[in-house]
Amino acid sequence: MTNLDADRKLVAVLCADVAGYSRMIGEDEEGTLAALAAHMTELVEPAIAGHRGRIVKTTGDGFLAEFASPIAAALRLRSRKACARATWTFPRQGSKGSGSA
Repeated sequence: MTNLDADRKLVAVLCADVAGYSRMIGEDEEGTLAALAAHMTELVEPAIAGHRGRIVKTTGDGFLAEFASPIAAALRLRSRKACARATWTFPRQGSKGSGSA
């Protein structure tokens, strides 16, 4: 059997990451990691699964997902607007312990 005889499947692939992640980690590492975990669990994973997709790999602030069809992937991109509307809020620098010494 040659490599040409191997089983193959056609999939659509989505690769995404968080814009400004390094800056956010620098400002509030714990809060950024918690927000990322919540967004993945509450928004990204259900949206991908809801369009017949699955996350293949996560990479810190990014992920690689595959979809059974290009149509499912296109629907996922359309639902991306819901993820984009999610806001990330962090405490202002210097807000801890600010006051008179």
